Amino acid sequence: MRTSLRSTSLSRRQFLTATGAALAVPTLVAARALGAEGRPAASNRITMGVVGWGMQGPGNTDAFMNVPDCQVVAACDVHKGRLAAAVNRINRKYGNQDCKAYHDYRELLARPDIDAVMLALPDTWHALMSVEAARNGKDIYGEKPLARTIAEQQAIVKAVQQHRRIWQTGSWQRSVENFHKACEIVRNGLIGKVRHVEVGLPSGHHDFAGTSKALIEKLASLPDKPRNLAAVVPGTPAWDLAVTPPPAELDFDTWLGPSQVAPYIEARVHMNWRWDYNLGGGQLLDWIGHHCDIAHWGLDFDNTGPTEVEGEGEFPPADAIWNTCTKYRLNLKYPNGVTMTLAGGHGDIRGGTKWIGDQGWVWVDRGRFDCSNPDFKEFSRLPDDLRKVRLYNSRNHQKNFIDSVKSRQPTITPAETAHRSAVPGHLGLIALRVRRKIQWDPKQEVIVGDDEASKLLSRPYRAPWKLS
Repeated sequence: MRTSLRSTSLSRRQFLTATGAALAVPTLVAARALGAEGRPAASNRITMGVVGWGMQGPGNTDAFMNVPDCQVVAACDVHKGRLAAAVNRINRKYGNQDCKAYHDYRELLARPDIDAVMLALPDTWHALMSVEAARNGKDIYGEKPLARTIAEQQAIVKAVQQHRRIWQTGSWQRSVENFHKACEIVRNGLIGKVRHVEVGLPSGHHDFAGTSKALIEKLASLPDKPRNLAAVVPGTPAWDLAVTPPPAELDFDTWLGPSQVAPYIEARVHMNWRWDYNLGGGQLLDWIGHHCDIAHWGLDFDNTGPTEVEGEGEFPPADAIWNTCTKYRLNLKYPNGVTMTLAGGHGDIRGGTKWIGDQGWVWVDRGRFDCSNPDFKEFSRLPDDLRKVRLYNSRNHQKNFIDSVKSRQPTITPAETAHRSAVPGHLGLIALRVRRKIQWDPKQEVIVGDDEASKLLSRPYRAPWKLS
């Protein structure tokens, strides 16, 4: 069956019929910008629409607007204020008024003059929008993790392959010099055979939006003062104070998308949605597409995965405002005998990625590099005489995507790679939830002999949304 998005209240055909006049718009690139200031002519540029203006959207959009071969022509968000900010920023960059605003992402994706899209959304929206973009012939820059569940990730990979789309994941560490150097050292056998890998990720919760402090101060008037939002649960005075009507400028029902109905609480919406399992996956899934992605790259594991996963973690109450795992430790086994410890909140596992071989070790993190062989510290990249294995080279993640859109060659982080990089995190979370070891078949991509755990490979969708 073809992977597609369908709404039971509005079919795709009905939607296109209803919006046909709006979709039949000409290319919205101002004549004064065509080929100006040394930029490529419009015929040589990739036109892009951006969806989502929260944490990643603005930075990603700025990066694309700095690529001469790219022209951002449309923006979409279900928050009126954020959408206005996006359109204003894009128009200010180009010195025109050509960026078109959209509330309904389907209108943007149906525009025939848009070549590619940048999607920066809560995890709950990744699969639906990515599949719809692929069906509309758009190349896609999507954020990590690839999706909220393994089943959704499989749907994205299938759609991208079926419609022959170019995909780039926001796992930008592969486009940074020190990560590239570390992985080439490992891949060229310069620390011998790798026996074990340590992947250190963040723990706890972080108030990205700066909204939890105000709520905690509001709750301080209560006799039983909660110290954090992981302690606030339904049926308490604190919960009743936390729940408010959504602001008029936010289409909260659409923002929730296929996730389950939930009351509006400002401290778990913009940016902080990741601390609610209804919408995201906590620190484990938020970071798995970075440091585990690098671990796999160094091990040449982009086309495989673990066979066994077990672990332990600490969780707030399942119905708390912030309910994602705050501390975790996972042990994984891979087909060729390599083991991995993946942890957040444990002092013995250093943040970043560390490969341990029988002839030495290498560790890398953002802006940092260390190793057992001091010679490796002296060069910015591996000398050519040692580079029998030469990894894909990119130094600008967004430009790499635009170049690939034009050449039709794979990006440095295609959908298949993003899928495999995130699978250990998804399986780890499942193992934590069922509180036992699980077996995984990386070829068939199924959990072996555990029906309860297998059910967690997907999640039910709220009507009218459907991924089929």
